[in-house]
Amino acid sequence: MCEHKPIIRRGAIVAMVVACLLAGPTAAEAVVPRPAASVVKPASVTATASMAASVTASEAVSARTYRPARAPGDGGDDGPFGFADTGLLDGLDLPYGLGGDEGAPSGGGPARVYRGYGFDTCRTPPLSTMRAWLRSRYRAIGVYYGGRARACSTQRHLNRNWVRSVHRMGWRILPIYVGSQSPCVRGRHLRNHRMSTDDPWGQGASEGWDAVRRAAALGFEEGSALYLDMEAYNVKRSHCADHTLDFIRGWDREVDDAGYLPGLYSSSESGIRHIERARREGYDDLPRAVWFARWQGKPAVRDEPVLAREAWHPHGRIHQYSGSVREKHGGRRLAIDRDRLDGPVAVVG
Repeated sequence: MCEHKPIIRRGAIVAMVVACLLAGPTAAEAVVPRPAASVVKPASVTATASMAASVTASEAVSARTYRPARAPGDGGDDGPFGFADTGLLDGLDLPYGLGGDEGAPSGGGPARVYRGYGFDTCRTPPLSTMRAWLRSRYRAIGVYYGGRARACSTQRHLNRNWVRSVHRMGWRILPIYVGSQSPCVRGRHLRNHRMSTDDPWGQGASEGWDAVRRAAALGFEEGSALYLDMEAYNVKRSHCADHTLDFIRGWDREVDDAGYLPGLYSSSESGIRHIERARREGYDDLPRAVWFARWQGKPAVRDEPVLAREAWHPHGRIHQYSGSVREKHGGRRLAIDRDRLDGPVAVVG
């Protein structure tokens, strides 16, 4: 586990945050320059496929080259910026990883953190609704942009223009990819989308590349957080849990190699509990951010009971604290899940 180490002096940090408070998100976004989007298919997808064709599954596992886990570690109660969590930074964009090298994806793209309230909804709303909802306290939205298990596969409003337009309105976007699900997924409606148990790592890598390709097509640049949605599954079935973890890690590796930041959405009592156990046991290729669902009616980003206090802290957590509710703002009503963010979001040019 790596600790966050400040790379700029406290006085400079104070000046930066004050400037952000005065100028808003645009000023904060100027802190780190963004590269031109360039997505080149990593060799690991092809390598995994050829390996699977020539060796057995067990041999393939032993032949892989792993790298250390880089999940955010403990930056202290004040975080890498030296400010206590008093809400001072709420509503601001922050450069992810100012506290240490573990914050940046391997491709070098500058990730962004958003702290504040958000929501996710199955079908991407039209621009008129997003404009109307500026009257709400929300400023982040989760969009289901890809994956074969996505419930709302028809997203007629979601395109490059929508992404660019809502970002300019002041919204921050959480791209969600609903890929293959665990072999022991609990939801009956998802059982037709279970992953293969022959080569879950390879399947995860393949779907990780698909997630990157689709994200780039929508204008999400390198450094963007992409969240894999792994719905609730039976973590007590060890073989099933092992296959699921292999899939997640293969997906993470592929997304990270492409210069994006892999995140995981799941229920606190299944996927999040499982990934925290993997972190404690020293597994590599883990998600760089976690988005946990625990519907308890109030947000508790830092106080999730299945996560150690230092795990994915600071700026690596999102709490979905309420679900399947209806809200109306600016005359437009939506069915949403409510989220509290202190974590990375999409980078949009």
